[in-house]
Amino acid sequence: MTGSVPGFVDVIRNLNSPVLLEDNVIRQGKAAGKRMIFYGDETWLKLFPKHFVEYDGTTSFFVSDYIEVDNNVTRHLDKVLQRGDWDVLILHYLGLDHIGHISGPNSPLIGHKLSEMDSILMKIHTSLLSKERETLSPSLLVVCGDHGMSETGSHGASSTEEVSTPLILISSAFERKPGDVRHPKHVQQTDLAATLAIGLGVPIPKDSVGSLLFPVIEGRPMREQLRFLHLNTLQLSKLLQENIPSYEKDPGFEQFKMAERLHGNWVKLHLEENHSDILLGLGTKVLRQYLGALKTLSLSLSTQVAHYDIYSMAVGTVVVLEVLILFLLSTPHVLCRKAELDVPLLSPVFSLLFYMIFLVLSAIHVLVCTSSESSCYLCSLPWLAAGGVMVLVSVLLCAILSALIRMVIDGTLLKKRAAHPGSGWSEVDLLLLLGTVGHVLSLGASSFVEEEHQTWYFLVNTLCLALSQETCRSYFVGDDCEPQHYFQVEEQGCSDILASTLLDSTSYNTPEPVRTGKGASLSEAQGSCKWWTVLASPWLVLICCRLLRSLNQTGVQGAHRPDLSHWLTSSDHKVQLSGLAALSLIVIFMLVQKGCSPVSKAALALGLLGVFCYRAAIGIVLFPWQSDNKVISKGIIEARFVYVFVLGILFTGTKDLLKAQVIATDYKTRTIGLWEIHSGLVLLAALLLRPHNLPVLAFSLLIQTVMTKFIWKPLRHDAAEITVMHYWFGQAFFYFQGNSNNIATIDISAGFVGLDTYLEVPATFLTVFGTYVGPVLWASHLMHFLSSEASNGPALSRACFCYALIGSVPVATYIVLVTSLRYHLFIWSVFSPKLLYEGMHLLITAALCAVFTATDQTRHTRA
Repeated sequence: MTGSVPGFVDVIRNLNSPVLLEDNVIRQGKAAGKRMIFYGDETWLKLFPKHFVEYDGTTSFFVSDYIEVDNNVTRHLDKVLQRGDWDVLILHYLGLDHIGHISGPNSPLIGHKLSEMDSILMKIHTSLLSKERETLSPSLLVVCGDHGMSETGSHGASSTEEVSTPLILISSAFERKPGDVRHPKHVQQTDLAATLAIGLGVPIPKDSVGSLLFPVIEGRPMREQLRFLHLNTLQLSKLLQENIPSYEKDPGFEQFKMAERLHGNWVKLHLEENHSDILLGLGTKVLRQYLGALKTLSLSLSTQVAHYDIYSMAVGTVVVLEVLILFLLSTPHVLCRKAELDVPLLSPVFSLLFYMIFLVLSAIHVLVCTSSESSCYLCSLPWLAAGGVMVLVSVLLCAILSALIRMVIDGTLLKKRAAHPGSGWSEVDLLLLLGTVGHVLSLGASSFVEEEHQTWYFLVNTLCLALSQETCRSYFVGDDCEPQHYFQVEEQGCSDILASTLLDSTSYNTPEPVRTGKGASLSEAQGSCKWWTVLASPWLVLICCRLLRSLNQTGVQGAHRPDLSHWLTSSDHKVQLSGLAALSLIVIFMLVQKGCSPVSKAALALGLLGVFCYRAAIGIVLFPWQSDNKVISKGIIEARFVYVFVLGILFTGTKDLLKAQVIATDYKTRTIGLWEIHSGLVLLAALLLRPHNLPVLAFSLLIQTVMTKFIWKPLRHDAAEITVMHYWFGQAFFYFQGNSNNIATIDISAGFVGLDTYLEVPATFLTVFGTYVGPVLWASHLMHFLSSEASNGPALSRACFCYALIGSVPVATYIVLVTSLRYHLFIWSVFSPKLLYEGMHLLITAALCAVFTATDQTRHTRA
């Protein structure tokens, strides 16, 4: 309705739309006294409050409903079409969009919904034709969509299927000769606002970058055609002057000036009542000149009109970089000592420095806000809030200086200590470091962002090969060579701790005494494990990852390729999907139940059975005795049945965890509590994931079990290594389930499982959890893994710090990259969606670190 190109932040604002302040067709229509009626998506009512004389909104985000949401619109049609007291009638049907989100474009529900829409269009068109016979005034029926649909039924990315949608204009005013076949033309969505404004006889929205659709006015007299085109080009030229300083050199502006002069000559000939071929030829020339100017101006404005709040972006980037630098400078201190971040800022020197920095920043803020002509977010804040931002920047800068001085002092002391002869970086350490740095650097290329899943697949596969090499060397070399991992005594130095490892952190038995000297070889450490199972485990993980890659094709280059998920979700293979889903649920139960209490085992079994019942109720899978033509439902009762067991398991785990916090030595209770919380999250994930993605969950649990028993326990990796490995696998499984850096791959239907109405908080939580199942479950497993031993020391605190650091580095780097690449060709289609994903991932990382800190038993023991 504005004719302008939206900013990417509108993706977020669309979740709770504020009032639209930009000039738009609806506002112009109301100012002109047009009586407008609206039925449909309530987003319109939030954007245009008090603009419609009659309205009835429907909830747009409750995607499970595709029947009532359309019936609530259609029920008004008969009455409103019989009346003649309105000028504009807007109907926004949501059912087709909701079906796409639920079951994709190949769903059998699509055909029924399209037939329903066709009958509604026939009713509207018939009614308009009958009115035209009475009023002798033509009407206009516009049929369009605000977006298309991807192969998975979603939208938000930049594929052709998502950004292409039909636009049909039907009116008796359009002249069409018998046998006249018109081929569809490609137009921009921004062209619709200017066309509707001209059709309604109201001014074109001043920020519109669209051009009038010429076929709409093609049948009008030449004078009216030129007048309409002049209004549009004049509006675009004014917009160009407001936004581009060198507008006079723009080719579109030059064409406009030429068209205006020719138009003046045509008007003179027309007033002289000259109806010769000269007038017709000149009019055609002016017409072509206007159309060329419109095309050039529209293209120029669409690509150049972008207002960035540079000052606010710069301040935000500075804060992010300060936090990152503080993280990096504190790394040696955190890992070498008590795993506590201690930044002394109360000394007089830092107090004086803080006040000086604060005064300088405040002066800069006042100078920018008083001299800036464009709107600025920071300048619009109250002075108290803006002062808080300046205080934050000043404090972080002082903290960085403090950490820098402390690092120099500690570095001097470290030089006096004798390094342990076995300390150093292993091949796995170097791989984890170089892989993380390489991933961060790859974010600067659009192709690597689009295909980021390939980066994580490569890193995880390479990690499996490195672990295979490490297991082979540890087993076959044995005591003949100094082992890579060993235990140290408590009196070790800082350098030793950075290279040291934990004890067997997943064993629930009494921990072995700490050994000094040479560490145990793999043959000694594996315990009851067969040697071949340990050597084969990295290859088993590698095979699992390869199978998962074939399940969901993602990214941009390979998203269209056939994969197992497309084959399984087709209506012809519902039996195979049902069998695979049932097998996956059984495997999930077998892998999870071993660490649960008897009550939680029963709850988990019933919950997983309820998951299958829910999918059968909504018609995606079948029971062996069930026919394919069974009447489907929304599965509300079945889903809520599962939620009861999810909450029960989480409550039991939380109760055990709180009990362990009171009794500081009760490590077994704490371990069981953490595993039950992990089990509750697994059950919730099984409910939210689509059936064809249940193998992803099963393989994730299988890999966790294999890595725990055969890799991390025998090889005794340290907390930092284990944390980075968990982070890598979590990121890989994010893409294994079919996600990408496109918004279109977000499965918003997960947010409405078990809901019969739209509830913003539960729907948002379920959608986020369903999207980030991989990272959350691997972080949950990491917490249980490191907390399962009484002698793990500050491992959980170190893991929390490492997890926060490895999650912050990509985000901080990417913010700098996006700020510098804000005029890049792919800023909206590639870089901005990735920034949205990174921002949400950072929030999840912060929440997980808060849980890590709350769970850290060592803190409570020391207290």
